[in-house]
Amino acid sequence: MPSSIAERQLRIALLIDADNAPAEKIDEILTELSTLGEINVRRAYGNWTKSGLVSWQNRLLEFAILPMQQFDYSKHKNATDMAMTVDAMELLYNDKPDAFGIVSSDADFTPLVMHLRSKGAAVYGFGAQQTPKPFVNACSRFLYLESLVSEVDVIAATEAAAASPPQEKVVSTAAATAAAPSAPTEQRLRVPGPQLRQDSRLMTLLRFAVEASQDESGWAKVGAVGQQIGNKTSFDSRNYGYASLTKLLAATQAFELRDEGTPRVSVRDKRAARGNGAPAA
Repeated sequence: MPSSIAERQLRIALLIDADNAPAEKIDEILTELSTLGEINVRRAYGNWTKSGLVSWQNRLLEFAILPMQQFDYSKHKNATDMAMTVDAMELLYNDKPDAFGIVSSDADFTPLVMHLRSKGAAVYGFGAQQTPKPFVNACSRFLYLESLVSEVDVIAATEAAAASPPQEKVVSTAAATAAAPSAPTEQRLRVPGPQLRQDSRLMTLLRFAVEASQDESGWAKVGAVGQQIGNKTSFDSRNYGYASLTKLLAATQAFELRDEGTPRVSVRDKRAARGNGAPAA
């Protein structure tokens, strides 16, 4: 029998606020969580008598998600968040999963997330771009649903681009977004370098993480940088449209990189490099 979490897969409990989450993204959510561990518990909460949840019905069967019925106790106010919170607490103390997946854009779950993390459970959040920051920041990691792109979407967009006449490929970003709504979300949401550098919060986060992880020559392993950021706040480079932290660091043009494409990839702040008399890349 495995004696520690490191020697076995994480056991994950996935709790979905179906009133506050799109059914069409569940495949991508499960794919993301399956890279982290085994999703032992899969529950979706909502008032299933409502026509607005009909899109979830086939998804529940397809992915073996247990529907949890929660009637509305008063008009214009659902009780889904309270039912999820009660179940999460019961799971925490009885089943003791290693991590929770919380799918919602409702900031009311912020105290729950903070409690789960204080008891040693990781919390992976999934929600819309407009999800309030307190909920986003409370999670171990939070992914915006708009940044999750299915493999089918990527293949379809690639084939569509290949089939387009050359003259149709030279269009503005705005026109391309309007004309091809099925294009990969990652491409539509990618934040350009100049805009990244204007994000003072992001740049401060990246620079402090590099500084905290660097060796005597100013170089830091990108993996260590990512771990340092994760210990401080919820962060995922895909929310900026970049598949990895390495690509995000490169896009800012504020850092040097070496050994790219290898497990040894390292990063150095260009300002620190100039301060040490080293030529900046």
